[in-house]
Formats: sequence, C-alpha cells, structure tokens
Amino acid sequence: MASKDRIRIAIAGVGNCASSLIQGIYYYTPERCAQGVVGLMHKEIGGYLPCDIRVVAAFDIDTRKVGTDIHSAIFAKPNCTKIFQADIPPAGVKVSMGPVLDGYSAHLDSYPEDRRFVLADAPEPSKAEVVRTLRESGAEILLNYVPVGSEKAARFYAECALEAGIAFINNMPTFIASEGAFAERFRARNIPIIGDDVKSQLGATITHRVLTDLFGKRGVKLLRTYQLNTGGNTDFLNMKNQERLTSKRISKTEAVQAVAERRIEDDNIHVGPSDYVPWQNDNKICFVRMEGCLFGDVPMDLELRLSVEDSPNSAGVVIDAVRCCKLALEAGIGGVLEAPSAYFCKHPMVQYTDDIAYDMVQDFIRSPYGRKAASA
Repeated sequence: MASKDRIRIAIAGVGNCASSLIQGIYYYTPERCAQGVVGLMHKEIGGYLPCDIRVVAAFDIDTRKVGTDIHSAIFAKPNCTKIFQADIPPAGVKVSMGPVLDGYSAHLDSYPEDRRFVLADAPEPSKAEVVRTLRESGAEILLNYVPVGSEKAARFYAECALEAGIAFINNMPTFIASEGAFAERFRARNIPIIGDDVKSQLGATITHRVLTDLFGKRGVKLLRTYQLNTGGNTDFLNMKNQERLTSKRISKTEAVQAVAERRIEDDNIHVGPSDYVPWQNDNKICFVRMEGCLFGDVPMDLELRLSVEDSPNSAGVVIDAVRCCKLALEAGIGGVLEAPSAYFCKHPMVQYTDDIAYDMVQDFIRSPYGRKAASA
C-alpha cells in the first residue's frame, strides 16, 4: 500500500497518551494495514496511514525524560500504560525541557517518585526557544498533552504554535479551540486547530453521550445521571487536586448535556473524574447511572460499568485528528476544523450529535469542498 510523505508532529507532554500514540504509529505497519486492522476508525485518511506519522520534537518537564530519545522516554516512569509495541527503533529526537508554569501541582510531592512527575534540573526555555525548536525540527503539527489543569502551559504551547506557524491539536480540557479569541487568531493566521479535550475511541464520555441521545430518540425522559471514573495513572493522580478539575468537569458535563433532549438540571447531573486508585495504573473504570421515565411515566434506570485502558483508547482518535489536520494543511485551510473537532473532542466550538459529526468528518476526509465547509 503506497504512502505519502511523513506527517511531522511535535508533542508537548510525553506521558501515557504520547506513549500509546507512538506505539500505535509502529504497530500499524503497511503490512498490518493491508491485511485488515483492528482498532482504527480509519485505516487510511487522504492516503496517509498511521505509520506515516513521525515525531520530530518533544517537550516534557520530568528528569527521566528530558534529554533522552523520545522512543525511550515513552517507556519511562511514571508512564504505566500497556505496552503493545515494544520494538521501536531510536527516533534520534531528544526530549527538550519545557516550561513548568502550572504543569506541576505541589500535592504530587506527597506521592512516591515512581507514581508522579519528578521535575528536571534544567533551565526552562523561553517562548522564543520553544518556537525555534519547533521551526528547526520541521514540525507541521503540535499536539498538546500537558496535564489536566495546566491552563497556562496549554496556552503557552498554543501561542508557540501560532508563532511558529504550525497546526495545533488540543487534546486537553483547556478551552482554546472553543474559545473565541484564540480561535479567531488561528483563523486570521490561516493555521488549522482541532480541539478541545479529545474523546476516547470508546470511553466514558462517548458511551454516555450515545446513551443520552438514545433516551431522547426513544422518548425516554432522562431525569438524573452520573458518570464516575477511577484510574491509577498520573492523570488521575494529578486530578486529586480538585482545583485543577474545573475545565475537565465542564468539558465532560457539557459533552453529555449537548445531546440531551432537554438540558438536565445542574443538581441532577454529575460527570467527572472521581478518584485515584494506584493499582489500576492506566486502566480506567467508569460507572454510569441514568434514571428516567418510560411510557405512562413509568420509572426505569440503567447502570453500566466500562473498563478500558485509558491511553490507547484516546490514541486511535488522535491518529485520525493528526491526519485530518494534515489534509487541512495541504488544502490551505486554517482556523478551527469544525467537523474533526466535533467528532474527536468533548468540548468543540460547536456541539453536534455523534452521528451528524461522523457524517461531517466523512465529508471532510472525502473532498477539499467538505474540508472547506467544515472549518470555522
């Protein structure tokens, strides 16, 4: 199967999600793709396979990662995601020190070093230095994977992408693509951006959304619902600091509210991370409860338990987002990519039901006209 030139990406935050993404780039070889694949929403997008993606720059703040080859760094502590592709050659790309800003929460000091970030003893770069690294690397797209609650750090990297003139994919729940002023700046520079807060391939939020939409389509009145999540990776440990959870709770809650037939009263909906359970590692367990009324106002309830490996669950979505971003670059389209943002992210600028967003993404992928129509 013929492939095009490489898609050159940079990564801010070399955690579990970056590890799964890079493992997937090497797992989905042309041979494996030709034989039929499991785990991809799209085997090929615009002539690009997952293996056509290459990391050319990376930034982190952990001493076990900074200065090491990116392909070694993805297996360093505190990363704990499942290793499904261990045979990865050196990339020849060293992880650069990034700015700490609000990327580290003081409460992490209370936990063992192998479970948390350990700050590198290295000079923090200026914006000019990060921009220079991005330009010299030849990166076309910057992926934001900084920890939840790192509002300043996320915006810092968005600013760097703008200044470097490269596309930006915001996988985290800092509102950048869905925030008017930032979105307008990307549009004015004709630079593509996808965001905010990546959905998992089949995770808590997408499942909760589908069920909420189903209730409305089947005439069931949804009265109350919750989504509780536990996990043992650094993301959940970081979110033990409740002050870092504001945007995450908004993102996940609005993703569900957006597809409800009528908006659920605030006291009757709770969606968000719930607790850190160390031995779960990168396994995430979700509990959903939905209470409603059927025909004749007869009550019903639904309870669901979902167990997934958290980081691989998002990597397949990001691999599609990267390739859609590349198509926009080739077509000369900038600003918020509305269709990919709506289908791949929890908090896009404009919310659509998932079936409508799916059709929009298919149109985006199929033709330049669909791409132009699906950008804001």
